[in-house]
Amino acid sequence: MDTDRGFMSEAQTVGYSKTYEVTVTREMVMKFAEVTGDFNPIHVDEEYAKNTKFGRCIAHGILIAGFFSRALVDTWGTGIYLGQDMKFTNPVFIGDTILITVTLTGMRTDKKISTVETIAKRKSNNDLCVKGQAMIMMSPE
Repeated sequence: MDTDRGFMSEAQTVGYSKTYEVTVTREMVMKFAEVTGDFNPIHVDEEYAKNTKFGRCIAHGILIAGFFSRALVDTWGTGIYLGQDMKFTNPVFIGDTILITVTLTGMRTDKKISTVETIAKRKSNNDLCVKGQAMIMMSPE
């Protein structure tokens, strides 16, 4: 990918990285369940979740992935999300504070299309929870 820096800001330089912090609340999980209709008891039923390998409720993986979208907009503006690959490696529990990191890994300046590494880690112990790569079309401004 082209990395012409003639008109780019620091945030448009390959290697630029930004980290955001978010604490996952029960309210977030319940709102996500209401919007999507995903009431899997592993996410919403404490009694059920106690008897799983996790021992408590976990957040929806796609809820955590939604924070990537927020981080992309907060970092690079009102671009267009073209795709996202990801792997869920550890659960996120209600009450966990998650560090969402987006890192620009490639750019095609002629089309303003970029690839971004997307990482979610648990702040308390640095466990990797979600790892992936997004493709975005940068905003025209």
